[in-house]
Amino acid sequence: MQFTSNKLFWIREPQTYTITANKIQITTAPHTDLWQRTYYHFQNDNAPVLQTTTAEKFFSFVVKTEFDSSHRFDQCGVVVYLDSENWLKASIEYENELIQHLGSVVTNSGYSDWATTEIDADIKSMWYRLSRRNNDFCIENSSDGKIFKQMRICHMHQATDKINFGIYACSPEASSFTATFSRMEILDCQWKAHDGQQPD
Repeated sequence: MQFTSNKLFWIREPQTYTITANKIQITTAPHTDLWQRTYYHFQNDNAPVLQTTTAEKFFSFVVKTEFDSSHRFDQCGVVVYLDSENWLKASIEYENELIQHLGSVVTNSGYSDWATTEIDADIKSMWYRLSRRNNDFCIENSSDGKIFKQMRICHMHQATDKINFGIYACSPEASSFTATFSRMEILDCQWKAHDGQQPD
């Protein structure tokens, strides 16, 4: 399976973007986001998402992100968007001039969670690797595209057959920035089968 830009499709096409064989740029619009219900009680489902479709049950998707974000909650990263109530995303969300949040959101049946860790605000690039094993997923990040560190393992109840996956960028508050995605490739699953305690 190869990553090719001519097989991509939009969930909400942004006003400003460019797509070439080697690079994709998205300029966000203000007040765009993905979130469902939990804690904040609002539902935001208007972020632009660019995806491809696969029925492959075991694979890894790698992408490098670069961004000039400077406003609270500006974000860009990887996504698996099945529908408005079932999706996952991983990204860096800008917080202030000191910190950002490297984290992920998993949404099952219309309720989102958010797991984060604080990183320096001067980081303006990050690699992500999204791996699928049936309807379990592993999200990893890397500063150099070589050494990846696990962010989370999760389950998506609706990811039983074909899924959509790709990239997204958004600005939940009154801001805009340009996100650049490059070095995109699809690999054999780099998340190896568990070697340890056997299932019950």
